Amino acid sequence: MAKSQLRFVCQACGSAYGKWSGRCDNCGEWNSLVEETVAAPLPGAKGAGLPKGRAGRLVPLKGDEAPLKRIESGLAELDRVTGGGLVPGSAVLIGGDPGIGKSTLLIQALAALARAGHATVYISGEEAIAQIRLRAERLGLADAPVLLAAETNLSDVLATLGEGRPPEVTVIDSIQTLWSPAVESAPGTVSQLRAGTEALIRFAKQKASAVLLVGHVTKDGQIAGPRVIEHMVDTVLYFEGDRGHQFRILRAVKNRFGPTDEIGVFEMSDRGLREVQNPSRLFISAREAEAPGSAILAGMEGTRPVLTEVQALVSPSPLGTPRRAVVGFDSNRLAMILAVLEARAGLRIGAHDVYLNVAGGLKVREPAADLAAAAALVSSLHGAPLPAQAVLFGEIALSGAVRPVGQSEQRLKEAAKLGLTAAVIAGNGGEPAAPSHLRLKRVETVSDLVAWVAGLPRPERTGVKPLLQPVTDG
Repeated sequence: MAKSQLRFVCQACGSAYGKWSGRCDNCGEWNSLVEETVAAPLPGAKGAGLPKGRAGRLVPLKGDEAPLKRIESGLAELDRVTGGGLVPGSAVLIGGDPGIGKSTLLIQALAALARAGHATVYISGEEAIAQIRLRAERLGLADAPVLLAAETNLSDVLATLGEGRPPEVTVIDSIQTLWSPAVESAPGTVSQLRAGTEALIRFAKQKASAVLLVGHVTKDGQIAGPRVIEHMVDTVLYFEGDRGHQFRILRAVKNRFGPTDEIGVFEMSDRGLREVQNPSRLFISAREAEAPGSAILAGMEGTRPVLTEVQALVSPSPLGTPRRAVVGFDSNRLAMILAVLEARAGLRIGAHDVYLNVAGGLKVREPAADLAAAAALVSSLHGAPLPAQAVLFGEIALSGAVRPVGQSEQRLKEAAKLGLTAAVIAGNGGEPAAPSHLRLKRVETVSDLVAWVAGLPRPERTGVKPLLQPVTDG
């Protein structure tokens, strides 16, 4: 017979220890060890080892079964991120900051699915049924035939889902609130999260039902609990956004049935989330044409080209250690760009405060944003606005060279579609198939970029004095 034993499990990485300590030796988190009770077999007891298994049936890779048909949610942006719709029998984990709109997105998706004739169930462990109905009325979804339940006991949830015809799509909001009576630990602990996720994935595979799990996030923006949960599910989505902006980004970081790094763009309103069909026009619509330090980046988010505005402000610092503030951009990447501009182009930025922001709340992760960020920094330092109809993209190397990036033709086509007339790209790449009315400006090094910006006209109304001179070969 198994007896209970105590162990201390890290809630960040899942590592187990025999005694408590203030810091996890595996991941380095402080005060993350929680006492949990587990059942373990007695040493040397009969049956302590693995039982004899039953041989399974091997099947060829090519089968005669019809391919699985995806379930389209009715929200084009959600279907885009998932790869064309939900796959029956799949488990999807959706994480995001509190109040960002995860529950709103899912109740809207379930309502669209239910109106299309699909059987849907929404199980909440955080809200009562009356509260869910109140939110549905505010969103105009009260007439959607979505089945509701408010339950946190994992056994009761599985029994409810197993009655009658299994639902085609099920939402669990959230996985941290479920608890299993077979696990002697508090809800939200590593053991409970693992047990709940395993049971729901098993249900999804057996009943061919798509299960969407809502996950809480930590202060670092990662989904709470051990990373093993993200490995167990088929798809991991992050719902991002700044509460100061109305835009919300749904980003795929893992997808076994579609591309990763794909994004869907939504706009938050009093009637819920509204899909944004052309995010490029949305992100650059409020750009000030005559403002120094503003550049348009042609980035790629998965398979979609997205144009965004990169804003920079460089000003003399009254402090001994100048500030470096970054929003929506990698701070390490910014430090590298500043070092290259100083070492390879001769700029003196070390005594200046530097602020870099990606407008609209979007987070840019690709190296193709280097050229736009550098141009915005030089433009702010020099006081010369960049051309309002120009788009920039390219990677900056430590040698100061500007390297070409992939999918250039898609970026240029998106810029031309929005009416832009010029593009600044790497000078040592191939010849992309650019639209005929799009003029290409090639820069091979950051020195070429600085010389180009220094030659741009500065508006007299700004009264900004030039802080640098054009770089020459001499």
